[in-house]
Amino acid sequence: MITEHALLPVVPGQEEEFEAAFGQARHIIAAMPGFLSLSLSRSLESPSTYLLLVEWETLEDHTQGFRGSPEYQQWRALLHRFYEPFPVVEHYNQVMSAGPADVGAADVKDPA
Repeated sequence: MITEHALLPVVPGQEEEFEAAFGQARHIIAAMPGFLSLSLSRSLESPSTYLLLVEWETLEDHTQGFRGSPEYQQWRALLHRFYEPFPVVEHYNQVMSAGPADVGAADVKDPA
């Protein structure tokens, strides 16, 4: 699994329209092969900036499958007009994660 990370700089004053368009666009990406999940968050400090995280089965599911599809053209038509400047998209492999059960847990070595 890989995570696509994009900071989306929306033109100030167009946030509400962007969110409505994204509500339509999310159905496009969610139907793509290899898509696992997405989250869209709005910055508290910079309300015109959004964080998009998309989980894909493979890098190619995003870079070749989605971006090379006719559906991507629909995605572009709905969303790309809102960005200034155009967002930088990067891909990540998870190295580590933690949850509440991990708080205070010490590393334990197997005595065997």
